[in-house]
Amino acid sequence: MSIRGLKKKQPKTFKVKIITVDAEMEFSCEMKWKGKDLFDLVCRALGLRETWFFGLQYTIKGMCTWLKMDKKVLDQEIPKEDPISFNFLAKFYPEKVEEELLQEITQHLFFLQVKKQILDEEIYCSPEATVLLASYAVQAKYGDYDPNFHEPGFLAHDELLPKRVLRQYQLTAEMWEEKITAWYAEHRGIARDEAEMNYLKIAQDLEMYGVNYFPIAQNKNHTDLLLGVDAKGIHIYSINNRFSPNKSFEWSAIRNISYSEKELTIKPLDKKAEVFKFFSSQLKVNKLILQLCIGNHDLFMRRRKVDSIEIQQMKAQAREEKARKKMENQRLAREKQLREEAERAKEELERRLFQLEDEARQANEALLRSQEAAELLAEKAQIAEEEAKLLAQNAAEAEQERQRLEITALKTKEEKRLMEQKMHEAELIAVKLVKESDRRAKEAEHLKQDLHEAREAERKAKQKLLDITRLNYPHMVKYPQYSPTDTRDAHFDKGSIKLDLKDIDLKRLSFEIERERLDYLEKSRKFEDRLKELKSEIHALKLQEKQSGLYS
Repeated sequence: MSIRGLKKKQPKTFKVKIITVDAEMEFSCEMKWKGKDLFDLVCRALGLRETWFFGLQYTIKGMCTWLKMDKKVLDQEIPKEDPISFNFLAKFYPEKVEEELLQEITQHLFFLQVKKQILDEEIYCSPEATVLLASYAVQAKYGDYDPNFHEPGFLAHDELLPKRVLRQYQLTAEMWEEKITAWYAEHRGIARDEAEMNYLKIAQDLEMYGVNYFPIAQNKNHTDLLLGVDAKGIHIYSINNRFSPNKSFEWSAIRNISYSEKELTIKPLDKKAEVFKFFSSQLKVNKLILQLCIGNHDLFMRRRKVDSIEIQQMKAQAREEKARKKMENQRLAREKQLREEAERAKEELERRLFQLEDEARQANEALLRSQEAAELLAEKAQIAEEEAKLLAQNAAEAEQERQRLEITALKTKEEKRLMEQKMHEAELIAVKLVKESDRRAKEAEHLKQDLHEAREAERKAKQKLLDITRLNYPHMVKYPQYSPTDTRDAHFDKGSIKLDLKDIDLKRLSFEIERERLDYLEKSRKFEDRLKELKSEIHALKLQEKQSGLYS
């Protein structure tokens, strides 16, 4: 057979892209494949055995629809694109996650999907519960909290809280991280699968968990109600309240569900009870509601029956896996504890070694300081000895200086006594000179007065002589010319002779007065010089006394 013949026999294929919550995969499918063939291929690729919870979802004309398992993929109303995109999601939810989710991959896929629904606000959660759930999500992602590794800001790029909660409280990202970290630190020792299970156990108690909502109306004109389908039954809600249903139909109480065009009918098991009828906007919505009701009802009934051999084997394997993981976790915990104890012991030994090294270093430094101190003390002792010698020498010199100062003091006292005596004598001389000066002044005053009287008498005598001369010798008035030897002198009378004598006495007296005045001035000058000398000596003695006092 030729190669060309082999190529012709190869089946035609089309490409699909499967999008899970955390990954994307591409497959080549045969044209004749049904929905179940593609679904089984995806489950095998994921290693998933609990396939009854999941389905392949796609969006057509704005409406989310699930791929039918019993029909060919290409015969269904799917998007015309290459590759064709399908979302692998949980279609049905368990009533009790801890009992029904057996495989770790199943649990992980449910955890990721429920977490996304809470963050997208498809499931309402209180702010307190969101913080607790976020702490379990962080434990599942990062493991045990380590303050040395998980520093502030390590959650900055993780989406952990719904935007509604962030808007509701005026808290910074650092404050939210601090609140989440406070819970996260308490989950120490919890493994990833256990943290995800704790997350799901809290989430399954939320009112909107696992509920698919559809708008309905009690008549053809008004859409004023919501119909919710979940693992426990069918619930009717008001349009503004998705938490508390107005009416509920448990799967065990429903006898039949049917639809005709846009009308859907729910018949209770009690035939006397009222049949509930409602209308949807499209026929496709009724088909989707019926499909979800059938699947949830089948799971509801299967949970209340004896488990099949496959389920029993899966549960046994799950128990064994859990036991093995528990033992493995315990072993790891013991090893981790031992490692931590060894690290603590190592740190303690290192700390002790560092402490001993520090003590040795301090002792060495103390020894060096002691040696330096000893050398310094020796130098100080030598310096002190030299200072003692110098002080002894200074003491001897001081003693000599003291003796000299005592002698100087004695001399100073004697000189002071002599100076005081000289000062006293100078004061006496000064007093005497003052008295002599006063006496001389008085005598000079009297002499001045006598001189004045004598000059006045002379003036009067000259006037009288002139008058007499005019009377007796009128021709001699203007030019009296006579010689000492002239005989006309004999004609002067006795009064003229007396006047000449008196004039001579006055001149002599004036000469004596002038001479005494000059003597007096000479004595005064000498006395002033003597006083200056005394002052200089006294000043020198005072300086000497001050220096003697400082030496003392």
